Amino acid sequence: MRFAVLFPMRAVKHYDRWRLGGDLAEVGRIVESAGFDGFAMSEHPFPSNDWLAEGGHHAFDPFVSLAYIGAATRRLQLMTYVMVAGYRNPYLAAKAIASLDVLSGGRAVVGLGAGYLRPEFEALGADFVRRGAIAEEAVEAMRAAWSGRDHDGPFFPARGHRMLPDPVRAGGPPIWIGGNSAPARRRAVASAEGWIPMGVSTEIAAMTGTPPLENVAQLGAQVRVMQEQRERADRPPLHIAFTPFEADLLREGAERYADLVATRLPSYVEAGIDTIVIEPVSRNLDEFRRDVELLGKTLISTPVGR
Repeated sequence: MRFAVLFPMRAVKHYDRWRLGGDLAEVGRIVESAGFDGFAMSEHPFPSNDWLAEGGHHAFDPFVSLAYIGAATRRLQLMTYVMVAGYRNPYLAAKAIASLDVLSGGRAVVGLGAGYLRPEFEALGADFVRRGAIAEEAVEAMRAAWSGRDHDGPFFPARGHRMLPDPVRAGGPPIWIGGNSAPARRRAVASAEGWIPMGVSTEIAAMTGTPPLENVAQLGAQVRVMQEQRERADRPPLHIAFTPFEADLLREGAERYADLVATRLPSYVEAGIDTIVIEPVSRNLDEFRRDVELLGKTLISTPVGR
């Protein structure tokens, strides 16, 4: 089992107060020192006020912020969790990702999703209706750019171009597809190295249009089907990253959350999860340090954790 920290999304709105004079470099060092394997950033460049009023959140630019973290750390994987494929041209995305990968020594992991917020797509001039098809082609276009190949897709054809420097790994960093939908699962099986499902209640699913995912048994069943599909296609197993269903308990304290999740880690392992992602709800940097150190000590030191 591997563990990653997602930067507290609620901290972005009040970042100047939240950081207590520190910065993201200190955040990254705290996470790495606590034994975590990865650091993740969400993406929402221009969310609507209506969505924010319903519980949505702001986010740093993932590539700028992950580069900052990468410069302050030595081994943390740097994860987009997740970037929305349709928000930018895939060749600009490929350039940002390759730059992050090279400058961090090969630590980039690309969590990528199709997105679901129509107002944000519209504000950015992005195509909401065809977002699924665009996300699929974006993966192909980025990999072509990283490999020095031409690309002949309908949305982003490009012949006779070259992007340097190449990413550290041949063919580019691993891509993990985010989302619970059948198309997202199909994309992960067909063209990615990992899958990032999201625990979603029936109520939230009705608001977002994302299929619900409410318990470990349901999650494990989906993972088994996808891994069987990979095996039939003679492809390596998918990595599976997941934020535990117990995440709401973090609001009652990191200690209670850590103790409960530690007892349930075997069920997540049995379900096929190999990366646990935790988003602390710390109200400032001092609390973040305390919470991350506690979470690392409790979870990573378990027999399942290491």
